[in-house]
Amino acid sequence: MNAPADSLLDIRARLRAFASERDWDQFHTPKNLAMALSVEVAELVEHYQWLPTGADGELDEAKRTGIRHELADVLMYLVRLADKSGVDLHGAVLEKMALNAQKYPAQQVRGDARKYSAY
Repeated sequence: MNAPADSLLDIRARLRAFASERDWDQFHTPKNLAMALSVEVAELVEHYQWLPTGADGELDEAKRTGIRHELADVLMYLVRLADKSGVDLHGAVLEKMALNAQKYPAQQVRGDARKYSAY
């Protein structure tokens, strides 16, 4: 299945409709969505807990499925939170990448994982 030209907008529209059909909009406050997002991230992390690196060779099919589903949950709550907070995720990512490019000039930080304040 091919993604629409703007898949984030498609996901946002589908999530709006899903919540509306269930009268859940009243519960989807930014605070509640941020908390739910945090829980879903923790559930994603559980799949990697105690693995040496989490590389593909360390995962069986059940783990891969669980990871895929938790990633979907994380994305859905993130998109819903951005929608309820009036944040254009695409624009926010572009803005943040430009800031990160200034903080981490490629020629200075290549191969070094330290935080920008360590340079």
